[in-house]
Amino acid sequence: MIYADNAATTKMSDAAYNRMTELMRDTYGNPSSLYSVGQKAKEVLEEAREDVASVINANPREIYFTSGGSEADNQAIRSAAVLGAKKGKKHIISTAFEHHAVLHTLRALEKEGFEVTLLDVHEDGLVRPNELKEAIRDDTALVTVMYANNEIGTVQPIREIGKICRDKGVLFHTDAVQAIGHIPIDVEADNIDMLSASGHKFKGPKGAGFLYVKKGIRLTNLIEGGAQERGKRAGTENVPAISAMALALKDAVANMDSNAKSIVKKRDRLIQGLGEIEHSALNGDASLRLPGNVNYCFEGIEGESLLLLLDDKGIMASSGSACTSGSLDPSHVLLAIGRVHDVAHGSLRLSINEETSDEDVEYIIKSVKEVVEYLRGFSPIWRDLQSGKKAFIL
Repeated sequence: MIYADNAATTKMSDAAYNRMTELMRDTYGNPSSLYSVGQKAKEVLEEAREDVASVINANPREIYFTSGGSEADNQAIRSAAVLGAKKGKKHIISTAFEHHAVLHTLRALEKEGFEVTLLDVHEDGLVRPNELKEAIRDDTALVTVMYANNEIGTVQPIREIGKICRDKGVLFHTDAVQAIGHIPIDVEADNIDMLSASGHKFKGPKGAGFLYVKKGIRLTNLIEGGAQERGKRAGTENVPAISAMALALKDAVANMDSNAKSIVKKRDRLIQGLGEIEHSALNGDASLRLPGNVNYCFEGIEGESLLLLLDDKGIMASSGSACTSGSLDPSHVLLAIGRVHDVAHGSLRLSINEETSDEDVEYIIKSVKEVVEYLRGFSPIWRDLQSGKKAFIL
């Protein structure tokens, strides 16, 4: 069995699992309680806050724990919208291939009178900073650009984008769910005002995430109730999950350089091997991408059939975001980089990690070649392409 869908979720590390189960059993107090069991939980919670902050060069008081990346994205964007509206600024800039947690929030804000500009991400899946600079207006309240794309893995020029926003006096938020734990992030050097993260993307548990908010930015509550998270996120904190997430993040960052070096070699071998399939194309820039991400389109086949047959061979992969896996529509990310519908339907996302062996990589390449050839063998679209009734696109 080869698990190659780490962009969807990762297996919890042994260290994170052991930390979480130990705390669930022994440190069960409510961190808001004054007695000793509660205060022990409070200590664990604050240690986790310090650990998370240290990883991204933030102050612990700038870290707010959430249920994951979607909640963090929502709170960051809505908070910036409220702050902007108070100053008469109701324009927001983002990109056409953001995660739906961002795009759907922006769509809701449009119904509330905000104007949204979505930047082009071009064929290589990269934002052009000069185009962002030209899009910023006097009434721009927020720029939100993901650190790395969840489907094609392209890493954006975040530091340059953040500098433009800082110089223009515009708040800058980045969805770093796919990036954190896999590539270096420094919120100060990167000029980031708000950042979203989720534990299950770096071998932590599901249901735990965080939002970094630069000191001086006032958050708007999504959840009302108690005074947890300095009054900005009501609800008793999930201390075991939060602590396990913090440990997983520390471990991921400690081993980031050595892991990335190994993973990139395997990623590039996958890119090379799959590129040998005729009428195929890599989606996104070949080098400015996450260490473990490979995303290909194969003309003349359907992605769902490809995934099912790969599963029969013991390979678990995806055709795009796990959040839209039940949809029959082609990936909005692939459409944003210019893939036509027919081609976008035949996509494959492989997201590997340090546990993926060289033998796994060779088996994946061999299996994808076999499955693509098999599917094309009875595809009417492929027959039309070969006969000349339709023109090849890739």
